Amino acid sequence: MPQTVITLSTHGQGLYEFTDQVAEFVRTAAAGGEGLLTVFVRHTSCSLLIQENADPDVKTDLKAFFSRLVPPSSDSSMRWIVHTMEGPDDMPAHIKAALMQVSIGIPVMNGRLAFGTWQGIYLFEHRDRPHRREILLHFSG
Repeated sequence: MPQTVITLSTHGQGLYEFTDQVAEFVRTAAAGGEGLLTVFVRHTSCSLLIQENADPDVKTDLKAFFSRLVPPSSDSSMRWIVHTMEGPDDMPAHIKAALMQVSIGIPVMNGRLAFGTWQGIYLFEHRDRPHRREILLHFSG
């Protein structure tokens, strides 16, 4: 069962599409067949998301929503947070990752991701600083 690791460099909070890299792996791994792709991020302060990739406003609005839902620990509404050693964005990043997915299963049909027209796969970075994120891809055919 083929697998690989993709490394993405982020430059702060936001959504980073990596659909093309995943599709290339599937083309080789599935060899025209069918199966299931598992995508797993190996970190606790970012998450995975399948979302629209046509209008960039979707990314803007999602980032704004999650920033309002879970503000930094420096916000007065977050005074209850204890884990603050790594900065005001750290524990909120863990909360966001707990609310979202860190593993996604994607059907593969005829050697291709079974995505709809406007779907793409994203890493949702929840930290303010740049990071190098590892994403494991595993194909079961």
